[in-house]
Amino acid sequence: MSFHQRLKSVWETKNSLVCVGIDPELSRLPEHLLDHKEAYLDFGIGIVDACAPYVSAFKPQAAHFAAVGAEDQLAKLISYIQKSYPELPVILDAKRGDIGSTAALYAKEAFERYGADAVTVNPYLGHDSLAPYFEYSDQGVIVLCRTSNPGGNWIQGVRVGEEPLYLTVAQQVREWDLNDQCMLVTGATYPDELGQVRKTVGNMPLLVPGVGAQGGDVEAVLKAGVDSSGQGLCISSSRGILYAGSGRDFAEKAGEAAMKLRDEINRYR
Repeated sequence: MSFHQRLKSVWETKNSLVCVGIDPELSRLPEHLLDHKEAYLDFGIGIVDACAPYVSAFKPQAAHFAAVGAEDQLAKLISYIQKSYPELPVILDAKRGDIGSTAALYAKEAFERYGADAVTVNPYLGHDSLAPYFEYSDQGVIVLCRTSNPGGNWIQGVRVGEEPLYLTVAQQVREWDLNDQCMLVTGATYPDELGQVRKTVGNMPLLVPGVGAQGGDVEAVLKAGVDSSGQGLCISSSRGILYAGSGRDFAEKAGEAAMKLRDEINRYR
């Protein structure tokens, strides 16, 4: 089963396009977890168990774990998701970008050390920076295209001939995707651009951050971004779900927020 086929299967069986980003911050963890030996892991497991019925993927953010020396907790969390909910892909949000042997090691880190099902990467260094990831043909390679941050237009919007650079990236990744494993990151905060990407890549799946705390409009995203089957999107929310509650019921509140987002998305598709 290719990565695209796996996504299509989970979209259908779960009836959800929601992806939950797991971006733990020590200052925002529930107080009762602060004295836990593996607080990030326990927080993540609580979020995963509560949200799993309502989502189609999880997306732990590598830097949030690495910055506090919690890489082993990240590996354990990914392993927990895969053993407990094997139908749900785990996307390692790392945004790696390098060439040669270094790129190969980053790919090994993502797919062998952490065992992620997919990883986010930066295409700025060209095909040779992505080629080591493509060698893991069953795993997802999720390429930054039109990101949700306000400063992204500085380079993503530069004109290449008659089109912006992000559309050149989209077209090129479509040509490179020989194993049905690629996705593109297209921010919910720019629905018009998201629509242009969809027209460029056909039914290639898109990872869409920026709903919730960043203010992306769900209806606009669905109108612009779904594929020909009304799917094709992993719509990611992190803070809006993770921190829906701050007490001992944090997981329950996160699950409610994930269900609410799923239902909102399904109203518009």
